[in-house]
Amino acid sequence: MSYTIENVNGCTKKLVFNFDKVDLTKEIKEALVAKQANSNLKGFRKGKAPLEMVQKLFGPQIENDALYRFISEQYYNAVKKENIRAVGYPQFGNTKYESGKNVSFDATVEIIPDFELKDYSKLSFKKDSETVTDEDFETLKKNYLGSKAEIAEVKDAGHKLAKGDFAVFNFEGEKADGSKPENMKASEYMLEIGSGQFIPGFEDGMIGLKKGDKKDVKVTFPADYHEADLQNAPVTFHVEVLEIKQKNFPEFNDEIAKEFGFESVADFTTKNKERMAIQKKREVTSKLQQEILEKLISENSFEVPKALVDDQKESVKEELSRTLKQQGFNDQMIGLYFERWDADVTSKATFQVRSGLILDKLAKKYNIEATDADLDVKIDEMVSQSGMKKEEIAKFYKSNENIKRNLMYAIREEKTFASLMKDMKVS
Repeated sequence: MSYTIENVNGCTKKLVFNFDKVDLTKEIKEALVAKQANSNLKGFRKGKAPLEMVQKLFGPQIENDALYRFISEQYYNAVKKENIRAVGYPQFGNTKYESGKNVSFDATVEIIPDFELKDYSKLSFKKDSETVTDEDFETLKKNYLGSKAEIAEVKDAGHKLAKGDFAVFNFEGEKADGSKPENMKASEYMLEIGSGQFIPGFEDGMIGLKKGDKKDVKVTFPADYHEADLQNAPVTFHVEVLEIKQKNFPEFNDEIAKEFGFESVADFTTKNKERMAIQKKREVTSKLQQEILEKLISENSFEVPKALVDDQKESVKEELSRTLKQQGFNDQMIGLYFERWDADVTSKATFQVRSGLILDKLAKKYNIEATDADLDVKIDEMVSQSGMKKEEIAKFYKSNENIKRNLMYAIREEKTFASLMKDMKVS
């Protein structure tokens, strides 16, 4: 064997190659022919210059190309022979070559880490209820009726602000140093309580106030607030409630149901409760899976390849960019956003890489693979949930290899979680 393997760390190996009496005749001939095909020398059509002339003009470069071919071939042969799960491209170094005699070089490459998961059979998790409540359904109806609702003043002077009410009020923010910035005050501002538009804690602090009430609402700005001088800053808001309003919704009858594309109130109720049940189950399952992954990651520490994290960061950025553009961000604003929150993006990408490696490990343990039969079942589920034609969905997922591969990977993860949860305590 003309190489040795060193473990740099848990996800990096270095292959050290040494060859005596190396004959690069074959590689030089291949490099010479490749150079001839791309040469455009005066007096000859492209690729038609004599080999001797190409050799004379580009000798050193051709020998260097041949050396690179030799190095690459030896590296990939060794990776294949040793079953090294390489990630990304190798970094070559310490190359020494004496024409016609010897070659030595190093190749450092990141690998899929080999790790063992700690016993997870005693881990316990609590799964949320998948029941769709009457309150959930009423909220849905109000969302449909939102465009038809009228906002009117509450006449009852004793009415106390509650979530869903609208407060018309004056406010002025006072910082810890006593200053009252202009951008933290407003008059006759209308806010839906519970909408989450204001700093966390502000809207909750207004609950229970009546028309005419005044109150000092104390909040602490988030650590990631977009204005640096307000991050983690305690601020007291002096508020005065001028008016309380509520949305008055019309009766949800068959006529209105038809406007929304349903046959009747009964049809609206049946279809939406079925859809909400599916959605609730999906949300509950996703939350549980996230909690399981967080626990497994905290219990199992191992190094991850930087190349995988860098690739995943690009995927995270692409997804975030689409969301930010929908919110009105331009390319310059998105660039500044990623500069500022690079650590958060890296953290998210690292979590996703660790999750993927752990799930891959578990899938192999349980001998799980996604099959074409699984794909057909998943497509049938999509058809029942979306109302689209099966042919359309099947064509979308089966005609593009990348899209199909991503879905098959998701199916494999679902099956892995199903097996994993049988070996855990889930109540």
